[in-house]
Amino acid sequence: MNTVTEKKPELVEAVYFLSDLIGIKVFNRDGKKIGRLQDMAIREDEKLPVVTYFVVKRPFGEKPLLIPWAKVAEVNPWEVIVGLESIGRYEGEPDPSQVLLNDHVLDKKVLDLDDNEVDIVYDIKLVLRNRILYVTDVDFSRYALFKRLGLKPVMKLLFGSTVLMKKETLSWSYVQPLPEHIGRFRGNVKLKVLKEKLPEIHPVDLADILEELTQEQRLAIFNELDTEHASDTLEEIEPRVQRELISSIKKERAAELLNDMTPAQAADILAILPASEAEELLKLIDSENARKIGFLLEKHEEKIINFSTSHFIKLPPGMKAGHVLLHFREIATDMDEITYLYIVNEGDVLLGVVDLKEVLKADPEERLDEIMTTSVISLEPANTLLEAAEMFSRYSFRAIPITGDNDVILGIIPYRDIMNLKHRFV
Repeated sequence: MNTVTEKKPELVEAVYFLSDLIGIKVFNRDGKKIGRLQDMAIREDEKLPVVTYFVVKRPFGEKPLLIPWAKVAEVNPWEVIVGLESIGRYEGEPDPSQVLLNDHVLDKKVLDLDDNEVDIVYDIKLVLRNRILYVTDVDFSRYALFKRLGLKPVMKLLFGSTVLMKKETLSWSYVQPLPEHIGRFRGNVKLKVLKEKLPEIHPVDLADILEELTQEQRLAIFNELDTEHASDTLEEIEPRVQRELISSIKKERAAELLNDMTPAQAADILAILPASEAEELLKLIDSENARKIGFLLEKHEEKIINFSTSHFIKLPPGMKAGHVLLHFREIATDMDEITYLYIVNEGDVLLGVVDLKEVLKADPEERLDEIMTTSVISLEPANTLLEAAEMFSRYSFRAIPITGDNDVILGIIPYRDIMNLKHRFV
């Protein structure tokens, strides 16, 4: 390896996951390998913990190194570069009071306040900002689990590439501080969803937390929220949990929350309830709001084909990736959606979809039918605006095709359009 000169610290921002860094090689600034990254020690006396030391495992029974973060010159996915004037000065074991991310937190159970298990910490997110490495989130997603097991290719084969990007993380600010004298900690990570802290939690984060709790716990916390905070949180919760909460609280309280929302937001929630329950709540809502909400509920039933666009990219299966890239400017001219390429035969039958990113990564000689996804999620012309919105919420696509008989593609509906349509009738 070439000699590495110590870089001047840059005020840049980068994101890492602990599982990607543990075990990577550590080099001194002179290019000499000194070991592998074994752990990170953190300090929890701020809103978000900061990394204070890197623990480096050395070969042949040599003592580990405890390297201050200030001595870390560079971190990237394949190596860590440090600037140590004398390696011997940094030999030693972490202090028993130090919290170690790999040893103490990774693979621990996540518990709620009543000690019910929520999930397992499969990974930890770190963010580098202004030369400070913060611990920002714990990750308990299926993606993180499969990545740890070395099964990412299996995930892609079974579920496609989109699921790999969906993470389930929880901000560290909702994790209780770990014991002061942690030693060889074998306990669990515990959430700190405390009554007095509820007003400080952003509705998006609070919605994520509530979705993980039991119905009784969820209701107990939700009932402690003021009207504005409760209505904002209710908007962010997934439909199944929304339905459970609205059905569990008093009708007068539900009407109060709906009145605090925009008519479009209230209509989205009432649309998932049984018709009789929605009608009962409408009677308790301010008459002007109820009129607008009723109008929106009717619009939810409009057919999605009426809002589709025919300005999308259709290409034959035999076209090569290199040709697409060479002529992409003219192919994409006047198109409303350019990130997906829809592969069709001469009869416009939809054969598959290719994300533009896959074309960029493909060999120029590869045909589109060699890199396309054949398991295509699509809408039917008779699907409603509400059904389309729910499908976008479920799959997080940027656009969804609309197909008719024999899978003939009739148009597409972009995500940005469906989100605008949900609120255009106010």
